[in-house]
Amino acid sequence: MADSTDQAQVLELEDIQGTLLRQRPSPYTGTYFLLRVDDPAHGRQMLGRLLPHVASAARWWDPPSRAWLSVALSHSGLQALGVPQASLDSFPEAFREGMAARAERLGDTGESSPEHWDAPLGSRDVHIAVSVFAPDTTGLESLLEVGRSALRDLPGVQMIYRLEASQLPTKRTHLGFVDGIGEPDVEGAGVASILQAGRDHYGYLPGFGPTIKAGEFVLGYQNQLGRLTLMPQPDVLGRNGTYVAYRKLHLKVADFRCYLKDNSSSPEEEELLAAKMVGRWRSGAPLVLAPDHDDPDLAADPTRANDFTYRDQDPAGLCCPVGAHIRRTNPRDSLTDTIVDVRIHRALRRGTTYGPMLPEGQLEDDGAERGIVFIFMGADLVRQFEFLKTQWANDGDFVSLGTEKDPVIGNNDGTGTFTIPRRPVRRRLKQLPRFAITKGGEYLFMPGIRALTWITQLDT
Repeated sequence: MADSTDQAQVLELEDIQGTLLRQRPSPYTGTYFLLRVDDPAHGRQMLGRLLPHVASAARWWDPPSRAWLSVALSHSGLQALGVPQASLDSFPEAFREGMAARAERLGDTGESSPEHWDAPLGSRDVHIAVSVFAPDTTGLESLLEVGRSALRDLPGVQMIYRLEASQLPTKRTHLGFVDGIGEPDVEGAGVASILQAGRDHYGYLPGFGPTIKAGEFVLGYQNQLGRLTLMPQPDVLGRNGTYVAYRKLHLKVADFRCYLKDNSSSPEEEELLAAKMVGRWRSGAPLVLAPDHDDPDLAADPTRANDFTYRDQDPAGLCCPVGAHIRRTNPRDSLTDTIVDVRIHRALRRGTTYGPMLPEGQLEDDGAERGIVFIFMGADLVRQFEFLKTQWANDGDFVSLGTEKDPVIGNNDGTGTFTIPRRPVRRRLKQLPRFAITKGGEYLFMPGIRALTWITQLDT
């Protein structure tokens, strides 16, 4: 429970939706659904049918139906379900406004602005988001049937959007990189204490940095500032919940490949440039530990792949540029001598791919929709997700890079630059285009399981 001491907090894992604290299986196949509620009673009844199948953090390795189901709600969705006005007003402003209303500050402009988003993303019609994942199609179909049954005879709930999001055969992103490395170590349930995906396999994984207070990610617990993050009322609604930033990003894979080729003199140099932009080789091996050549064995070793720092091992960015993607999104110890406390700006992240792979070596876009769904989770949307986007991804001042933006996910417009420190003379790439186009997004609230039960019983 939360208190003002340094005593470790015990998380109520059986009440926390599992996807908040646990990684999904690999390989995976899955689907995202968005629902609109036209009848509050039908919406609550549908939630009640889904509730027994929501995987908790306590049952993550033995979930109902051998598949993983999670539920999150928008502010308009909470209203559509009949949540009292006093409770609706107790949510923070950013959540009440929604992602589309805050698009400009997030860098969602030009091609990424809400008028270009896939309908109905960004609209007030998105009420409930349901994610369903399983290790294989058999498990997925079993849980999809649960979803179909939950909607049966409830015309007051309509499915308005569906997105298939399955792992690629390469188990990497469309840009060719291993993903999901370097998650924060959450007090009481962090990834650094789980060596393998099983309850009987524990061990310390070095390199995750200091353990971060659970209250940074789960409402109802002490955060890094030594207090409880404000949560919606009543307590049963807010406790063990979290906020979710759902982002659908279209990746310009052909443009990325062309940019590497146009700024390199050989395939080997292309790979090095890609690694410099991201901060890791495509295998996941970090540049700080493997600065000159990829090291797949290092990448495959969970006790070494994340065990590095910037301040002592690479202060000038000669191995991993200070503007590289992973160094921006998690500066680690590189800001120790500044007023910025990295620990209060971290967010838990889950990424899933969608769309077909662009054939290897193809440099022309084939017009297919492909990309990644980013899920950011944390107790404070502004201090975590929005800070990461506005300050770390789309501004270079915090690392003395002026107007330079994240070379992979930043809102570059073809005039951007990317600096690669090296001796005797640094290299500065120019005309950096935007490789990730926002196709939609939502701010959601992922309640605890008791909170979901409370919502289903509002009519009683």
